[in-house]
Amino acid sequence: QVRLMESGGGLVQFGGSLRLSCAASGRTFSSHAMGWFRQAPGKEREFVAAITWSGSSTRYANSLKGRFTISTDNAKNTVYLQMNSLKPEDTAVYYCAAARRALSGSYIDGLIGAYDYWGQGTQVTVSS
Repeated sequence: QVRLMESGGGLVQFGGSLRLSCAASGRTFSSHAMGWFRQAPGKEREFVAAITWSGSSTRYANSLKGRFTISTDNAKNTVYLQMNSLKPEDTAVYYCAAARRALSGSYIDGLIGAYDYWGQGTQVTVSS
């Protein structure tokens, strides 16, 4: 069992930055994948980024490459999502997710069903 707790959301102005944190407790393995997803009002949940706990592999949604960076701190059992140059369309609830498998390097890494554990989410609002 893995428990996830997100933090770091809030209100930020257009062009600003935020760093989200996801603290994990329970059984985690260096080869397993962690992901960030987001869900805007009235829209489906979408993939943002994923990483292995070891930090050796990362994947990003194509539209977010260059602005968002995912990273891990194994000592703190925490995954981060650094978000820069934020836009109003980044407004969403951001969810952390954990998988009982490694990143595949394929489209599977972006599928909601590929993750086994989810956090409660943290709201990010970007004002224009």
